[in-house]
Amino acid sequence: MGGAKNCPETPRQKMIGMMYLVLTAMLALNVSTDILNGFTLVDNSLHSSIAASDTRNAKLYNDFKAANADNPEKTQEWYDKALEVQKRADSLFNYIQDFKEHIAILADGQKTVDEWKAQGIDPTMHIEGNSNLDVTGQYAIVQGNGLKLKEIVAYYRDFAADLADQDAELRQSIQQNLATERGYNAHEKDSCDWEVAIFDGMPVGASITILTKMQNDVRSTESQLIQYLMDRTDAGDLRVNKLNAYVIPNSNYVIRGGKYTAQIILAAVDSTQRPEYYIEGQRINDQGIYEVAASGTGLKKYSGWIAYQNPSTGEMENLPFSSEYSVGEPAVTISNTDLNIMYRGYDNKFSISVPGVSNDKVKVTVNGAQVRQQGGLWIIKPGDAAKSVSISVSAELDGRMQPMGSREYRVKALPKPGAYFKSGENEYNGDKSIPRGALLNAAATVIASYGPDGLLDLPFQITGFRANINGVYLESKGSKFTKEQLDRMAKLKPGNSVIITDIRAKGPDGKEIRLSPIPLTLN
Repeated sequence: MGGAKNCPETPRQKMIGMMYLVLTAMLALNVSTDILNGFTLVDNSLHSSIAASDTRNAKLYNDFKAANADNPEKTQEWYDKALEVQKRADSLFNYIQDFKEHIAILADGQKTVDEWKAQGIDPTMHIEGNSNLDVTGQYAIVQGNGLKLKEIVAYYRDFAADLADQDAELRQSIQQNLATERGYNAHEKDSCDWEVAIFDGMPVGASITILTKMQNDVRSTESQLIQYLMDRTDAGDLRVNKLNAYVIPNSNYVIRGGKYTAQIILAAVDSTQRPEYYIEGQRINDQGIYEVAASGTGLKKYSGWIAYQNPSTGEMENLPFSSEYSVGEPAVTISNTDLNIMYRGYDNKFSISVPGVSNDKVKVTVNGAQVRQQGGLWIIKPGDAAKSVSISVSAELDGRMQPMGSREYRVKALPKPGAYFKSGENEYNGDKSIPRGALLNAAATVIASYGPDGLLDLPFQITGFRANINGVYLESKGSKFTKEQLDRMAKLKPGNSVIITDIRAKGPDGKEIRLSPIPLTLN
């Protein structure tokens, strides 16, 4: 079959090839019967191996199908790939079988494939011309069927190797078993194409055995791939040796009228499985969410079990659990950070919270005042005519607003502060004499304050005052002495007095008030 080869030939190789053909023609009728019988034995053994693979593969597919029926969410992707493997493996196996049958019919030349099959006989198992050296090369090389077979084998091999992308050892095994690289023919020195190396000058009996071996490799590769895909369905599972039941409540503290909600889970179980959940003997929803109305206050206890399928035995088993929660009366914490009363026309600062509820789910409504939220505090400003203010608090629980409590506050006008002359760190209101330096300090100022022991510290602004200096009244438009006032006071002697009178101040409510005079005696 030298003229059909794709190997480059030198003149010397052509001469050797011609001599080989002559020798082959002389020995064609005398091929050793023992050798051909040996191929037959190997072929029979391979058929037994294929039958075993078919049985094993059928079981794997049945197991895979059953697993997919029980848990399609987990196995569907891999089961679909397994079915694709089955489809491609059968296609290649049948193509090789057809390849063998054509060689067998050409070797015998008496019956067609259909005639053999009509008798229930596999023509590849009853070949009269097993020693024929020409038929295989004619069909595989001259007619080009060997190249087609090579392409189909390579296509299946690449598909299988890509599918086993996470198993380097399996990929290597597939590539070796289904290799289509160039090889060496028994009578050629240089490497040849795969189909030439396998089929050129090969006795029919040997060729049939080689093709059966390919079929065995196809089934063996199929088995490895299906087992690999079945293993992949569990690749992301966490392997554990102990199971526990856990109750995870949204909160162990519940307001009366609200709902207690808890998630009951089976730890280390397959998340796609659906255990059965029971509370006090009654089955609850399949999500394991326990919800019950909190009708009375106090400690509440409950227990139950989770029914799950043991992965080893397939039997249902029960895993008990218990938990508890507390139910309390509705409560709210309301505190005035300035004082226990509320002042009219003033931004009263309140800290308002509900235990166990975030501030963004708390709502405050006020009757008789304006209210706004600022920096985590609630600013409440009663109107000018308000005598009382009611604060009501509600909170969002279980998706709905629930009243948490209310409180009423009396409203009073801001108390009048006292007037002080402040020089440096000292404050004077007539209770002690003042040094000359402190009196003539240009930075000194008149202030309105509730004193160092006062409960309030509010921002009053001095808008003006008059200073009686030895009987002379001089006006100031702000909180400090004017230059004229300072010049006149510089002439005073110890024991002389200055009376700061007609002191006017504006409070945080925007109203102007008049404060008591400040007598200052120079020491």
